[in-house]
Amino acid sequence: MKVINTKFKGLKIIKLKRNNDPRGSLKETYRKKIINWNELVFDYCTTSKKNVLRGIHFQSKFQQAKYVTVLKGRIFDCVIDLRRKSRTFGKSFCIELSEKNCLSLYVPAGFAHAYLSCDNLNIIYYKLSNYYHPEFEDGIIWNDKNLKVKWPCKKPKISKKDKNLKTFLEFKKIYKGI
Repeated sequence: MKVINTKFKGLKIIKLKRNNDPRGSLKETYRKKIINWNELVFDYCTTSKKNVLRGIHFQSKFQQAKYVTVLKGRIFDCVIDLRRKSRTFGKSFCIELSEKNCLSLYVPAGFAHAYLSCDNLNIIYYKLSNYYHPEFEDGIIWNDKNLKVKWPCKKPKISKKDKNLKTFLEFKKIYKGI
């Protein structure tokens, strides 16, 4: 495993090591010795079909750091820095995560998160620093022009809830940052 720092404080790309043989492959996804993020207390796994967009979500209280790994398929992963005092506040970071490129992403608390599924079947594994609290969940609309995210799909499949999320300007008026 190799940890790669980004220009966003605390946001890290993790290059995983995969071993292949005629039976299949083995991929180490987490090693405490290398990645000492003791705060990760909760795991879950999602599946998404092609062109499904989930997000851009955050929790206003009980914020979550996330460690995101793709077990099958490929996703366009996007995070927005919502940390009020950060020099990258309001900026986005996007990366392709896939079973083939063996990249994972560690997202510190204070970021909003979304992903677009690019293959027919995508299995995404998360480790999180806090439990899900739906009463504090909120989000920013995926196609907000102020965020300048270049999504690889112009008409993604989105939940009814995600179609009604706020703009980034509305987020700033309500929260001012998190």
